[in-house]
Amino acid sequence: MKTMSGKTQSAHSTREAVLAMAAGETAKVHGIVHTLRDLGDVKFMLLRMPQGVLQCVISGDAFAVREGDAVCAEGEVIRDERAPGGAELHVTALSILSRAAEAMPVPIGKNRMNLSLDTDLALRFVTLRNLRKRAVFKVQEGIVRGFREALQREGFTEIHSPKIVAQNAEGGANLFRMEYFGRRAYLAQSPQFYKQAMVPVYERVFEIGPVFRAEKHNTQRHLNEYTSMDFEMGFIESFEDVMEMETKVLQNIMHVLETDYAPQLAALHVTLPRVDTIPAVRFDEAKRMVSEKYGRRIRDPFDLEPEEEQLISRLFAEEYGSEFVFVTHYPSKKRPFYAADDPEDPRYTLSFDLLFRGLEVTTGGQRIHDYGEQVQKLLRKGMSPEDFEGYLMIHKYGTCPHGGLGLGLERLTSRLIGEVNVREACLFPRDQQRIEP
Repeated sequence: MKTMSGKTQSAHSTREAVLAMAAGETAKVHGIVHTLRDLGDVKFMLLRMPQGVLQCVISGDAFAVREGDAVCAEGEVIRDERAPGGAELHVTALSILSRAAEAMPVPIGKNRMNLSLDTDLALRFVTLRNLRKRAVFKVQEGIVRGFREALQREGFTEIHSPKIVAQNAEGGANLFRMEYFGRRAYLAQSPQFYKQAMVPVYERVFEIGPVFRAEKHNTQRHLNEYTSMDFEMGFIESFEDVMEMETKVLQNIMHVLETDYAPQLAALHVTLPRVDTIPAVRFDEAKRMVSEKYGRRIRDPFDLEPEEEQLISRLFAEEYGSEFVFVTHYPSKKRPFYAADDPEDPRYTLSFDLLFRGLEVTTGGQRIHDYGEQVQKLLRKGMSPEDFEGYLMIHKYGTCPHGGLGLGLERLTSRLIGEVNVREACLFPRDQQRIEP
């Protein structure tokens, strides 16, 4: 009988360990052949490893390998500043663990593969092996890390809410309906109800998970499944407390990226935005400012058009030096039924969006916490309180003033790395045309 003790030491060195070795030392590594350059008497093999590539040198035809093979290699470390990381491995022994059956369909070894987006996404299982693509999703890892770590330090509890639900959180028709053992059910648009329900339990909660929107959009900014980073916090004095918390979270995200993801940022030529302070402007004032500065007529008084978001971001970048801007006090007509109205002018809500480089990446605000007020707002919006009995238990049995937000991971990532299409920041995008691979 065998027993497991949790010891995970490996006989193989990491790329970082090899790069730190002195010349002449022996190392044993494993990885996948990223590229192979045959110069006749010598082959240069780039081995793809978790944190990057290691250059290996093979003499002559000693070992028959091809791109895509999984190998274990052993050899002598040679210091050479021309090699990635300043060192290379001169291979003396090599075993092939798994062979690639065919040649690569695309040039993954190039920095930019120059593929159409459709081709890239159709071959995603292969194209994600490209080093630039890998860097994108390491940066995304850092964003999630920074979000989680900041909130944990602030006393937030991480939760995991269901994604099959009986009620819609946002209203509207953008729901994926499904059959659930003879009952009607939906894929969750948002963890909104659940995170509000957890405020009386833990006071401060957050969640990172998928949400689903059956929106018939085919734009560069929309996905039908995306990752939302949500938090909800109780005992707030104002919805501005939520904005302050998001600012603190963004500051930590940028700190984590700067500290631990510098190689990926450099590979993607990313300049991190400043987030020491973020300006805030009222919705109606932002529209007026853009209209006056850029001569653009206000067409929709109740929402921001994509062009307006771009112009607001441009204005605040040029005049205030900030690539982020909070737009506050959205009209009640365009906000969900749980958004708290501004007591000074109920036509507007105590809510906000965060714009980053011309794109809305966050929606948040203060929620209604009084039972009677919530019932009345449902009725004013033509909704039936009976359809929301479960949700109304939050208010009926006591909660506190609270608010929160949802931050779109793919949107934030795409803007950070300078990509226009949000699909570039999604591992396996889901839109109207795409459910594979």
